[in-house]
Amino acid sequence: MIKHFLNLEWKSFFRSASFGKSLGIKIFMGLFALYFMGMFLFIGFFMDKILKKVYPDLDPLVAFSGLIFFWILGDLVIRFFFQKLPVMSVKPLLTLPIKRGKIVNYVLGKSALSFFNFLPLFAVVPFSIKLIYSGYDATTVLVWLLTIILLTLINNFLNFIIESLSAETELSFLPIILFVGALYGLNYFEIINISGALSKGITAIYETPIFILIPVLILIGLYIYNFKILRQKLFLDSGLKTEVKEVNASNLEWTKNFGDIAPFMQLDLKLIWRNKRTKSAVWIMAIGLLYGLFFYPQPTYQNQEWFFVFIGVFSTGIFLINFGQFIPAWDSGYYKLLMSQNIKYEQYLKSKFTLMAVSVVILFVLGIPYVFFGWKILLAHFACAIYNIGVNTHVILYGGSFNRKKIDLSQKAAFNYQGTGAVQWLIGIPLLILPMGLFALFYFLIGFEIACLIISIIGVVGIVLHQKLMKAITVKYLESKYKIIDAFDQNN
Repeated sequence: MIKHFLNLEWKSFFRSASFGKSLGIKIFMGLFALYFMGMFLFIGFFMDKILKKVYPDLDPLVAFSGLIFFWILGDLVIRFFFQKLPVMSVKPLLTLPIKRGKIVNYVLGKSALSFFNFLPLFAVVPFSIKLIYSGYDATTVLVWLLTIILLTLINNFLNFIIESLSAETELSFLPIILFVGALYGLNYFEIINISGALSKGITAIYETPIFILIPVLILIGLYIYNFKILRQKLFLDSGLKTEVKEVNASNLEWTKNFGDIAPFMQLDLKLIWRNKRTKSAVWIMAIGLLYGLFFYPQPTYQNQEWFFVFIGVFSTGIFLINFGQFIPAWDSGYYKLLMSQNIKYEQYLKSKFTLMAVSVVILFVLGIPYVFFGWKILLAHFACAIYNIGVNTHVILYGGSFNRKKIDLSQKAAFNYQGTGAVQWLIGIPLLILPMGLFALFYFLIGFEIACLIISIIGVVGIVLHQKLMKAITVKYLESKYKIIDAFDQNN
């Protein structure tokens, strides 16, 4: 039966009407995956030297085990936003004499082959080989490696449980924030030394291999729990309904994962790639990503930690700033037609928000190698990314309600100031000056870490209040709707 499922997916992949159109996206994602594989492989080969430099008094194996808690938290957050349960087209299968248990086992088994589960191996396998080559007992290292693999799979199935809880709440990201935030807080404030306990547990496992049964039993328990949840929802008219909707084939079929905002995201992505002016926003992303290389390699800026926040906001938010400041002027050519349709304005704005938020996450991840210049730089970029998602996305959307200048997308991109007005200049105050001012204030009064924490907290507050903020912004756009239409009708 498993072989039959694989055969069906293979035929579905190649016989799809969108195969040729989505091939470019698949190639891009493949290159993106190769980038991370290479980065993890590089880290794995030099992990022992990095750990000896950072923790000179600790054994590399013990030091690595002590950091696994933080890797688990980061892995959970990334999985929550990017890894979804690989549910195939089960709608036609449910009408056939196939047991639901077999379908569920296939779906859960397929999730174990996710890229997120293989990626850590590119770091831990080279590290393990170097440990054995350095004289460590091979059995000890292999048991340790097996433990890391089990923890990765535990994260895999734990993520699906958190996602199932998220589906029942209005704020879909609230369960992951509460779960990860609670664990990190308990450990950070030393209420419960979770990282130390986990490190000792891993040490006990590779010193006494019989204890490997503990993570094995946890993994089995999570699998069974996921099996029960998924099996209960595996009906034609409930549970997986949103996962098995039939959609029209398109070259942006993957956007259907974003639900009711998918049509608007498709319009935005096509607009970006098909026009000179908007296409420049993509190339400017590369400039913003490499912006830190103009400053961080220079010793002068290494001691100016207060300046990190400016680079962080700019580097992780370059697409947000460049694309977002002209919302909704990008759609000025067909704005009247768009507003005459039976659509919800909040969905239109939510698609813009999602596009900007995703760009922030991608730019932050691609900017992780900046840690080579110091861990404080990575911390500042992380705080700025949260601030960009929680605050700057909402600020720039609100500022868009005051845009009154039309943009001709067919015009040249270079030195084109069409659509630029007072709003674009004033919006720079909350986007850049405000976070820099807050960061500098707490940096000079208390310290770097607290300043980063304050910026992060403000961003988290914005994320938590996202629904309310979007409703307020939607009201503002609705009030300005006819003024914007009238302004976009003007050719001057």
